[in-house]
Amino acid sequence: MDVSKEVDARGLNCPLPILKAKKALAEMASGELLRITCTDPGSVRDFQAFARQTGNELVEQVSAGTDFMHVLRRR
Repeated sequence: MDVSKEVDARGLNCPLPILKAKKALAEMASGELLRITCTDPGSVRDFQAFARQTGNELVEQVSAGTDFMHVLRRR
């Protein structure tokens, strides 16, 4: 997967990972991919809702240990 930008939001709780993702997406071109890594288990549900509300595509969600990785495609 060709990710254009990565954001490390480990150690941050809602709503900070969403706010960091929103800021990063605003700086990206349409179609580019953003990977954000979080440790907040609630981020799985939060990013699903964020994608529905903003029209950005949630391409992938993966958990590895205590990390939750979300890949969004900029609308």
